[in-house]
Amino acid sequence: MATSRFIAIIPARFASTRFPGKPLAMLGGKTVIQCVYEQVSKAIDNVLVATDDERIFNHVVGFGGKAVMTSSQHRSGTDRCWEAYQKNSGNEDIIINVQGDEPFILPEQIEALKLCFNDEITDIATLVKPFDKAKTYEELENPNSVKVVLNGNMNAMYFSRSVIPHLRGIDKSLWPSKHQYYTHLGIYAYRAKVLNDITSMEPSSLELAESLEQLRWLENGMTIKAGITQHSSIGIDTPQDLERAEQFLNQ
Repeated sequence: MATSRFIAIIPARFASTRFPGKPLAMLGGKTVIQCVYEQVSKAIDNVLVATDDERIFNHVVGFGGKAVMTSSQHRSGTDRCWEAYQKNSGNEDIIINVQGDEPFILPEQIEALKLCFNDEITDIATLVKPFDKAKTYEELENPNSVKVVLNGNMNAMYFSRSVIPHLRGIDKSLWPSKHQYYTHLGIYAYRAKVLNDITSMEPSSLELAESLEQLRWLENGMTIKAGITQHSSIGIDTPQDLERAEQFLNQ
């Protein structure tokens, strides 16, 4: 990893069904996208915003950041990252994809992603959080909280919205205390060739079943290594989330 060149790319769209203009919404006296940019810059020097909107582009350049214009036709942030990577220079070995609505991402979380590439077989890195054994089964069961099963090398075996593994013969109320479950945080890093490959893959049957794009990568034989974080993701999807983020910031 010492010789690997990293770039962090932050996809940011202005159009959003639940929260139009979200990247330019204010949080603690700065825009959401500036908060994300500054947090990521604490862990990596090479940071780039990928956007399809001139307002976001001009704002990022205005506060001294780097940005690139990308197509408005992309189906996902992953595709947008690949175009931005190519337009920027395409010389880095590993691309870290940070969501543009994660203003509280921690430098240590980005470092955990980078460390995953010490293993040469790692194609993609992501983060998982140990599920608190004191929490209830109902919290674990939440389909919006994606669960992941890992092997002994911390490589992902499967992701699911269902509770995996199933603890046979044990009352479900006891599952959280009887097994260490892991929940998934949707931040990824990719080797450059791998990112190129996955943007050309067709949606897979498991991906369509669970609505989880990482299952497409597993089905195509990619190795996804997980870094551990003890911190939850605090994303902003709605104006109500922004209000909660402001309260969190004030605390």
